[in-house]
Amino acid sequence: MKEVLLSLLAGLVVGILFKFLRLPLPAPPVLAGMMGVFGVYLGGVVADWLMKTFFN
Repeated sequence: MKEVLLSLLAGLVVGILFKFLRLPLPAPPVLAGMMGVFGVYLGGVVADWLMKTFFN
């Protein structure tokens, strides 16, 4: 839980800093960003399954 709160805090600080400096936010569009995170997670799950299934 500590990692989640620290990540949220870091994201808030970066978002505020970028808005204060009038820079575009360093994030992809919402749907594309969510799909990217989901793809990374799913890739990790599939790789873990493949390693357990074929290389164990």
